Amino acid sequence: MSVSSPAELSATIAHAAELLREKRIALLTGAGISTDSGIPAYRGEGARTRSDPMTIQTYLGDEAARRRYWVGGHLGWRAFARAEPNAGHIALAQLEASGNVSGVITQNVDGLHLRAGSSHVIEVHGTMRRVLCLQCGQVFDRRDVAVQIEELNPWITVPENVALAPDGDVLPESTEGFVIPVCTVCAGMLKPDVVFFGEYVPQDRFRAAESLLRSSSALIVAGSSLVVNSGVRLVERARRRNIPLIIVNREPTRADAWAHVTIAAGTSDVLPALQELLS
Repeated sequence: MSVSSPAELSATIAHAAELLREKRIALLTGAGISTDSGIPAYRGEGARTRSDPMTIQTYLGDEAARRRYWVGGHLGWRAFARAEPNAGHIALAQLEASGNVSGVITQNVDGLHLRAGSSHVIEVHGTMRRVLCLQCGQVFDRRDVAVQIEELNPWITVPENVALAPDGDVLPESTEGFVIPVCTVCAGMLKPDVVFFGEYVPQDRFRAAESLLRSSSALIVAGSSLVVNSGVRLVERARRRNIPLIIVNREPTRADAWAHVTIAAGTSDVLPALQELLS
């Protein structure tokens, strides 16, 4: 339902809380939960639209595109590192601590659920905290790779040296001469531990998400439009079991027709209100 007044919003949240009471709640979160932390979403109102999202095929096969990715990725990682958990993240951590939430399945790679204090977090699309060597399998802390990037490209620390397009992408002229970081063990190609377009969610992560959902008796979708198929597949499993499904998202989602309650509002407002009612 579309909420048009504060009174209607409060009533809808109260109805959702009644459905969730005495339940073990799983969460499926998307980019919308992190927008109030300053991390832009890529769909919905105010979203940043990228004309050419990086695919795994392009990353592996096009060195110029890979340079552009690392320049933009370095700047984006710095922004991620500065971001702080918001009221929505904190509410979920508190609900887990009180025994209401069984765990969080997140499509986000920003790590904010963990920083907020949630302990059972399944990052199905990976994390910006780690970088992988595609040749030898070595795993690196992103902070160490950032140091390597800035040692190889000291000019990148000056914001004026990087030109951005209106969509936030890095313009090609800013990447000329950029030295791509390589594995310090074998000199192999590095890749952030995130799922690119064209890649599948690793089976072990998806199985862990399914296991969490099976052990739960309700599901909240928070801040996801469910455009990505892996998210829809998880919601479909909840629908088959007919457990309470609550969707909190400013925009319509692909699963609204399956939901017991839909709340068209921000997660930073709704999740703390639910936490207060359930605790």
